[in-house]
Amino acid sequence: MSGRIAFLSTIVLVAASVPARAATIQIVMEKLEISPAAASAKVGDTVEWINKDALVHTATARNGDFDVNLPPNKTASLVLKKAGAVDYYCRFHPNMKATLKVAP
Repeated sequence: MSGRIAFLSTIVLVAASVPARAATIQIVMEKLEISPAAASAKVGDTVEWINKDALVHTATARNGDFDVNLPPNKTASLVLKKAGAVDYYCRFHPNMKATLKVAP
């Protein structure tokens, strides 16, 4: 029985040491709005902005962390490299605003 417990303990330790998979967070720009306006992610996750409008948009961080161009009906993505809250907006449509909270 002790051999079985040791084997199961090894499996649990190996499973616990496997890093979690990075997530993909989808953010949609449509009808001159960003949805969701507040999103959460972790360092290493990918943010995928989907522009469903017939207009060009950007996802421009106020702190300079990123400036992503989004042609009409296209998608762009970015892997998050640092933690913190980032307010961003569209340079062409400044009323389009959102916040991305990035955990370590």
